[in-house]
Amino acid sequence: MVDFVHEALLYRDDEQYLAGTVPFVRDGLAAGEPVLVAVPQRGIDLLRRALGGQAEQVEFLDMRRAGRNPGRIIPGVLAAFTDNNAATGRVRIVGEPLWPERTALEYPACVQHEALVNTAFEDRPAWVLCPYDAANLTPEAVRDAESTHPVVVEGQQRRPSAGYREPFLVAEEFNRPLPVPPPDALTRRFDLDGLGTTRRLVAGFAADVGLTADQVEDLVLAVNELTTNSVVHGGGVGTLLLWREGDAVVCEVRDAGRLANPMVGRRNPGVSPRGGYGVMLVNLLCDLVRVHTRDDGTSIRVYVG
Repeated sequence: MVDFVHEALLYRDDEQYLAGTVPFVRDGLAAGEPVLVAVPQRGIDLLRRALGGQAEQVEFLDMRRAGRNPGRIIPGVLAAFTDNNAATGRVRIVGEPLWPERTALEYPACVQHEALVNTAFEDRPAWVLCPYDAANLTPEAVRDAESTHPVVVEGQQRRPSAGYREPFLVAEEFNRPLPVPPPDALTRRFDLDGLGTTRRLVAGFAADVGLTADQVEDLVLAVNELTTNSVVHGGGVGTLLLWREGDAVVCEVRDAGRLANPMVGRRNPGVSPRGGYGVMLVNLLCDLVRVHTRDDGTSIRVYVG
């Protein structure tokens, strides 16, 4: 038996959505497999009604909350569920990380996530079905779904994806430059001796613009992890940029290091002399994380708010 299966379900209306997801869930329950449904709340409501009493056997998560940051989905949703049910054998997951309201800023992170699921779970017993709203997503998004899923389900047809590509190649394609920061962004250089000052600067800025105490704490912890990584792995110094964007506070950390492995921050690194917990913690804490890495340096931008 193939331990890991990753499929894209292309649907165009509620009927097709339920025709693809309900049998998948029921077959998993019949086989004694733990089932997670991590989709936007509307899909949860549809599935709960269709499953009736069987819905009580399923774990549900609103992906708009649990997966608001696409970089959080592997460690915080998929791996968490798989690890919690490791003793039971294979798990089944319905996971919808991309919906039509996702922004252009979020989109590259969504595609990278879907590609890297194939690496993160290649040796784990999981069957992941990812619904895609083909009626309302762009043609580009549907093409990218084919490039990140080895199998595509459409109506009654289940076929190998002709467009599937090696995960790290897709991740590199979507390693795209970040939008230019606003001209009035607060900018500070930092080194080892300046880490404390940087934390206080971020805390004061975030509190002044109205973030809650918990949000301020999350942002300061995330920025501390990033700036510490810059000092340890990025040449000993870095640059912090800080600004407000709508209701969010945005922090960008730049340094001279290269983040060569796109899986960093997406799974537990285990006992590793090179760390990796810090970036994973950043993904778990922030509402969005975007990374752009080059031969001459890396920029990591985080959003909280």
